[in-house]
Amino acid sequence: MHSAYARWAVRWRVPLGFTLSAAYLNPWHNFCRPTVALWLAGGAVALLGLAIRTYAAGHLAKNQSLATSGPYAYTRNPLYLGSACVGGGFALAGGSWILGLALVVLFVAVYWPVIRREEEFLRREFGDVYERYAQSVPLLIPRFRCSAGGATFQWKQYQKNREYEALLGYLGGMIFLALKIWLR
Repeated sequence: MHSAYARWAVRWRVPLGFTLSAAYLNPWHNFCRPTVALWLAGGAVALLGLAIRTYAAGHLAKNQSLATSGPYAYTRNPLYLGSACVGGGFALAGGSWILGLALVVLFVAVYWPVIRREEEFLRREFGDVYERYAQSVPLLIPRFRCSAGGATFQWKQYQKNREYEALLGYLGGMIFLALKIWLR
């Protein structure tokens, strides 16, 4: 992975995500056309993603220790997995295949290099401990046999990681879509 591009991806991943969200939420365009059925189905998928992110945030002490407990025992990147579910859920809720396609492009072009860069950092930071962990836990798609024990979920860590912001975003998005359905 070219390091300059990976640095660019790290810097621009959040602004690009917000730009995509703004296009999706633009009330003057018909970019998304939710129905009650799509809203319920997509909202459930997005809620699953939010739950994954919440669970992960309660186990992650950034730059302090290697997270291997909770969802990190199933996948090395539960926050990104949760984000993909949230994005896919909103694409479904809005009935927007264009948003779904844009999310795939965003993930491959931006988040994949970010994941790889973070992995390089963890290899440097935690050495053989990370190597053993990486050999036993998949990068993104979770495995459902778990052998790692360890720390329990910590609400204090969840708050420190400011994951409540994702909850507020979820609620705002769902309210927006509900209003769009109601106003039609």
